[in-house]
Amino acid sequence: MSAFLTYLITGLALGCSFALVASGFVTIHRVTGVVNFAQGTFAVVAGLAAGALLGRGLPHGVAEVAAIALAGLVGLAVGVVAIGKRGTPPLASLVITLGLGILAYAIEIIVFGDQPLSFPGLPGAVQVGPARIQSQYFLVIAVTLVTFAALGLFFGRTYLGKALTACAANPYAARLAGLNVTRMGLLAFALGGLLGGLAGVLITPLQPIAFDSDVALAVNGFAAAIVGGLNRPGLALVGGLVLGVAEAFVAGYLSGSYQTEVALGLMLAIMIWQAGRRLGVAEEAA
Repeated sequence: MSAFLTYLITGLALGCSFALVASGFVTIHRVTGVVNFAQGTFAVVAGLAAGALLGRGLPHGVAEVAAIALAGLVGLAVGVVAIGKRGTPPLASLVITLGLGILAYAIEIIVFGDQPLSFPGLPGAVQVGPARIQSQYFLVIAVTLVTFAALGLFFGRTYLGKALTACAANPYAARLAGLNVTRMGLLAFALGGLLGGLAGVLITPLQPIAFDSDVALAVNGFAAAIVGGLNRPGLALVGGLVLGVAEAFVAGYLSGSYQTEVALGLMLAIMIWQAGRRLGVAEEAA
């Protein structure tokens, strides 16, 4: 029972980090139509930057906020290159983000080195029945739930959030209404960077981050994001939680080497199901 509770709670926390990365995918795609394959880079940059800043003597809180802000700036820079030129097709922007993600490897190695980096998280542990769980796991879960609640309010209740959604739904009409679609897209990239950065600073105390950790984060985040068709943050959260718990149980009861296969298998199954559903709708319409 102790092992089961441990795997369940740690899996929920891991899934929350996937969901935060997924929310970056969703935010950028729903506004620009671009799948940002540099999304995992934002988490890595923030995790490495937070560790470096803490190593230089900055206090907790200040270092993490500065690292998240840096990830937001990196997201904005990626957006400028990927969609800054008006008329760039989404497929070209996708390839650009992939190239920028690879380029980031060299920059991260130069700035932070090539060794995995971690730092202490929230101290202490919480007793849950027979299991004793590190407090950082509960911090990840709490911050993620608050973040998704804030995203729901932002997109559903604020003028800026509705403007971002409008740019995705009908860019031409948005321009007629006076919205700068390119500027809204850049804002979406910056927000995606902040969300990825938040995932990075939360997960780095639990598992060391290296320059190439973005692949696993991006694969898992994308797998969670496609649960909602890359457009619905709430379903991305559900997808992340399911994926995180599944990976935790696979790693605990079988082998950690199968974790990536779980993400890829889930992603493939969902894509096949969604393709079959769209085909069925098209046949009914015909």
